[in-house]
Amino acid sequence: MATDIVAFCKDWHEDHTANHHVMRELAKTRKVLWLNSVATRAPNLSSGRDMKKIVRKVREFTRGPVHMETNLWVFSPLVLPLPHNPAAQAINRQLLRATIRAMRLRLGIREFDLWTFLPSTGDYIGTLGERKSIYYCTDEWSMFSNMDQNRMADTEQRQLRKLDCVFAINHALADNKRKYAANTYVSPHGVDHAKFARALDDDLAIPADLAALPGPRIGFYGTVQDWIDFDLIAAAARARPTWSFVLLGQVLTDASKISNLPNVHLLGRKPHNDLPAYCKGFDAGIIPYRIDDKRMEFVNPVKLREYLSTGISVVSTAVPEVVRYANLCHVANSTEEFIKLLDVAVAEGASKSARQARSATMRDETWAARIRFVEEKIEAARK
Repeated sequence: MATDIVAFCKDWHEDHTANHHVMRELAKTRKVLWLNSVATRAPNLSSGRDMKKIVRKVREFTRGPVHMETNLWVFSPLVLPLPHNPAAQAINRQLLRATIRAMRLRLGIREFDLWTFLPSTGDYIGTLGERKSIYYCTDEWSMFSNMDQNRMADTEQRQLRKLDCVFAINHALADNKRKYAANTYVSPHGVDHAKFARALDDDLAIPADLAALPGPRIGFYGTVQDWIDFDLIAAAARARPTWSFVLLGQVLTDASKISNLPNVHLLGRKPHNDLPAYCKGFDAGIIPYRIDDKRMEFVNPVKLREYLSTGISVVSTAVPEVVRYANLCHVANSTEEFIKLLDVAVAEGASKSARQARSATMRDETWAARIRFVEEKIEAARK
């Protein structure tokens, strides 16, 4: 019988990430208690966004666990948001032990594995009654500009030394974590192929806000952050002034380099279930990440496999994990090459048979396949 799970995750309501995909897949065969973020940094009390988050978490705590789907419940525990403060962490250990014990009784969770997607939960590992502890590492957290980078690196290293299994989403990330945790494995992102292959259905309607824009339409979705190369997008938009460049996602950085261009359209955040319909209306999908950003060595864009599953042609900057798929997409090493490859991708996008063939390459790269591998490694670690 599959072991139930308590998991430290990002906030449920945020954009879909590996947290969502992995836990949803695991919840098909066991109970999962998803714990919304227990703080990877201290809040900025002068930030309206941070203050709203604190108020929301208090409100969610009073509401209790919310049943989202199948065997998955989401809950926001209350902790002191001071991840590097020993006194606060000691208090948080007691708060979390009591809270998780109460939630387990309420949901009928007895034996459980403790999963974490966060680098700052090491103080809780081994104190909550778990059978095994698993870290699913999706980022090089110490490189994020809004983190206390040195402290975060130390905090994560202490966590790594306590874990039974670590899974990292690319090879470079796994190599870094293996220095502190021998049981570290590469587990690349998967894809919900069936969902994204819906973009090939003739009956699926292109959303009205996208359909209203002139083609060709060059599309991107994901949080609009500082790792996006706005200079690159601006250059491409100016070089192809009759094309539409469309970005879907919450804007969390200064995007003024592109927001005022007449053929660049920031359409905002969209529900995850609507993304296949938007991709159907894209003539090409782009991954325009800044290669001068050191974080690129450690990322593995979920959207690559999702784009390919929809059948659209993909143009990317030379992100190392995308280069591994260079036989299935176009990788540019300069602004000029990026623009030329967009021309190629748009020409390819007109072929329905090419889209079907591209989608078929992702059939075996599902989240279910990834989880089978993960479960095998966890079982081996138990022996």
